[in-house]
Amino acid sequence: MGERATMRDVAALAGVSLKTVSRVVNREGGVTETLVQRVQRASEKLGYRHNLAASNLRRGRRTRSVALLVQDLSNDYSARLLRAVDDAARAQGVVVFSASLDEEEARERELVANFIERRVDGLLMMPASASQAYLQPEMAAGFAVVMIDRAPRDLLADYVIADNVAGAKQATAHLIAHGHRRIALVCDDLAIVTARERCDGYLAALRDAGIAPQEALIRSVRTEAAATACVVDLLGSAAPPTAIFAARNSATLGAVGALRSLGRQNSVALIGFDEIHMADLLDPGISTMAQDPTRMGEEAARMLLARLDGSTDTHRGLVLPATLRARGSGEIRPPVPLAAQAGAGTGWAG
Repeated sequence: MGERATMRDVAALAGVSLKTVSRVVNREGGVTETLVQRVQRASEKLGYRHNLAASNLRRGRRTRSVALLVQDLSNDYSARLLRAVDDAARAQGVVVFSASLDEEEARERELVANFIERRVDGLLMMPASASQAYLQPEMAAGFAVVMIDRAPRDLLADYVIADNVAGAKQATAHLIAHGHRRIALVCDDLAIVTARERCDGYLAALRDAGIAPQEALIRSVRTEAAATACVVDLLGSAAPPTAIFAARNSATLGAVGALRSLGRQNSVALIGFDEIHMADLLDPGISTMAQDPTRMGEEAARMLLARLDGSTDTHRGLVLPATLRARGSGEIRPPVPLAAQAGAGTGWAG
């Protein structure tokens, strides 16, 4: 990665003083429109972006504001995270801005840049990017960063995540313990690290039980509607699963809808990862591997606020367990003998 352009570079190209560039980028008065345009053209040509985090640090200014970037604010898990962060921040007189990333790396970088330019003091983020190394200059200048739900890549930063592998392995082992051998996995896009980790846990549980994974039983979906269609298709196949592990709350909701529409909610076992609304009020109740987004948000906010207060402690990561909540759907036993289950389908060589 090349060196970033500086204000001195901009001043040299625009043919103005360093003070003039400083006044323009900090939106101060006393500069003619002609000089403003010269500085702006030079900044664009050099790809210069003003490091407001460094500027604020030098001036001793804090805005008492932070940003929380999650994948989807409409998702219940993200909403609970936001509430926990907001409660913790508000207690310290810090305001929280938030936005959705939608698993788009370009959107992540754009939003991060926008919030830095608006002088937030710190950032909590559920990253969509494969690498967050681009944040290193801001952190070096005093900008506080905490990753949430997903560990940082190529960046030394605090983080709070769930133990996705262990949770998925426990969910799958629970279904196996209740007699299932043909267990479908309905998960998010496997390019997403949390989905990949939950798939790894699922495969590990099958391996431990001596069950060959079936490629046809592993499906990736992004929406609740897609999960519904996926489960309907799985159950209509020649060798349908007797149990489903839905590795995301939207996938669980889609699976519930499919099972109820087919009248199969009492004959096909289901365990979800993440809680869903009114899981204990359905019949049967929906068994889940419950994360604790409230605690995750509280812990992440505590880390960020400590950094804003000047903590220079070694960066640390906190891994929180998921908890099995058995409510009935995950305890349904298969209607066919184990031998019949084991003999159905072909092994997955991947």
